[in-house]
Amino acid sequence: MTTIDATDAAVRLDRWLHATRWFKTRSIAVDAINNGRVEINGERAKPAKLVRTGDVLRIRRPPLVHEVVVTGLIERRVAAPLAQAQYAETAASMAARSRLEEQLALARVVEERRGGKLDRKDRRARERLKRSPDWAGNDGNPPT
Repeated sequence: MTTIDATDAAVRLDRWLHATRWFKTRSIAVDAINNGRVEINGERAKPAKLVRTGDVLRIRRPPLVHEVVVTGLIERRVAAPLAQAQYAETAASMAARSRLEEQLALARVVEERRGGKLDRKDRRARERLKRSPDWAGNDGNPPT
């Protein structure tokens, strides 16, 4: 594993996010950072911002938001268990994420599975149901 020595106390944010497997590629990590989906200690970050041990990162991967504390620094992508050891998710973040996942599970529309393709009448009835104010709420959009 390529950990950083005590003398090298920081790593670029985009490299750390890729190495800890938050994003599949560095370019995807850079895009997420540039789009404001990653904050360091409550401030919007740039890809070259240096991450240090103890920093608090807020990573938005819609619809979920993760708040993690950096516990280790690595530059190269490693096995998932080793990567997950480099950060710790806060208790508040885990609780909020589990509440959101629960709400999303309850809001799912479960359709009866039937053989074959829906006919025109059933397809239009399903679309009417999805667009109805009772299902969508007051704003006309599906629940998030």
